[in-house]
Amino acid sequence: MPSIPVHALAHRQLTPEAVAELLALPDATGLREDDDAIDAELARRGWTSEGVDLDGYLRTGLGHLHCCDSPYAPFGDPGGRHFLVFGEVYPVDPDDEEMDNGSWLFETMDSWELQPGWTSLRPATVADCEAVLAEAARAVTEQLGAEPERILVSDASVVTGPAMTHRIWRTATHALIVGPHADNGPYGYLTHLQLSCTPLGQGPELPPAQDEKALEEWIITHVDW
Repeated sequence: MPSIPVHALAHRQLTPEAVAELLALPDATGLREDDDAIDAELARRGWTSEGVDLDGYLRTGLGHLHCCDSPYAPFGDPGGRHFLVFGEVYPVDPDDEEMDNGSWLFETMDSWELQPGWTSLRPATVADCEAVLAEAARAVTEQLGAEPERILVSDASVVTGPAMTHRIWRTATHALIVGPHADNGPYGYLTHLQLSCTPLGQGPELPPAQDEKALEEWIITHVDW
């Protein structure tokens, strides 16, 4: 893996506890459509929107950033998709001199680096990002008791920046993917390092490991908005 430069990397360690909490969210159906109960449960867990600059995101009690596409956010929708961000990357684009000056998004990165419990590197490398992804993958493996079914180095779900490793697991109902993904913010340039939990109904069968194009399409189907 080339250690090309990255302007900045901010991250907070993903733990098996955080993985377990994410996996349990779709099953919390007793909270659906009860705003008061949802607010009380968020407070009990220590989830908050305070200090979070991204629309639709909450900071969990374990310090990661969560968003989902469920109307019952974040509880009780087995058909909803959940995304838990444990890292943010400001990539260098070696083919774009304007983007490569390494200054205009540092203020945005500040908000990630100042999240409680987050650490940062300026500059960083792709190898640093891969180390964060590998650590997160170990947390998922520990919680599920299984190694990933597929591992693919790709930039399929990233607007710009280097290819990084996606790792895929499946439960009986959901796909779990650790990997990079475009942050879909106002500039579309930064990259999340995230764990996604999405219903397998969008594509339950995994393509063979050697079919990288089909695997990329499978990943995009499950993680893209």
